[in-house]
Amino acid sequence: MYFLFFGSPPTKDWTEVSDHPSYKGSVVKAVAELEETFSKQMKMLIEAELKRVQQYAVDVTLDPDTAHPKLILSDDGKQVNNGDVRKDLPDNPERFTLYAIVLGKQSLSSGRFYFEVQVKEKTDWDLGVARESIDRKGNITLSPEDGFWTICLRNENEYGACENHLVDLSLKSRPQKVGVFVDYEEGLVSFYDVDAAALIYSFTGCSFTEKLYPFFSPNPNYGGKNSAPLIICPVNQTESIPGC
Repeated sequence: MYFLFFGSPPTKDWTEVSDHPSYKGSVVKAVAELEETFSKQMKMLIEAELKRVQQYAVDVTLDPDTAHPKLILSDDGKQVNNGDVRKDLPDNPERFTLYAIVLGKQSLSSGRFYFEVQVKEKTDWDLGVARESIDRKGNITLSPEDGFWTICLRNENEYGACENHLVDLSLKSRPQKVGVFVDYEEGLVSFYDVDAAALIYSFTGCSFTEKLYPFFSPNPNYGGKNSAPLIICPVNQTESIPGC
């Protein structure tokens, strides 16, 4: 009886294959295509989400009784900028006297609401919602602990979420219009880049126990560099406000 012994079949050297430029190129291309597909799907989801929350749009106007004396409000209550000159106004309990802040007239104590604000050409701003009992005369910290749910812009391109510590935000584009959405029962405050249909940031798990008001701060002028106003814009409407 004869036995035939055969050597092991030749195997491919996968190290050589993985190091081959064409293999690396195909992997990079595949990853890029997956990232592009994922990005498109995420954008579609955010666009759908934005359309959903826009259904809860409310007609927000600024409350002059809360406005810091340096702030200039438009006659229609839709625009605010810092005039740098302190006006002689009554020091009523609702008015902010230390910081350049103004609240909206409309409040929320249940349900959902949404509004949009033009922030174009500004280098600094604060935007969000605040509870009714916030301190309006002394030092404050923009944090949920002190009753503020806000995001901010500093130095033209430094975006942050004002949690109990500042959270740096890395945004792909510079928002021109910011959408603010609140779900009172859900304890949610979300901010959107309206034009890019992108979610900027969400405060989640919030515990609301009193009225919430839209919050605006155009911040100092910085020699005219930040003189552009914050503008409350119509949502999904044919009417237009200059600048929106």
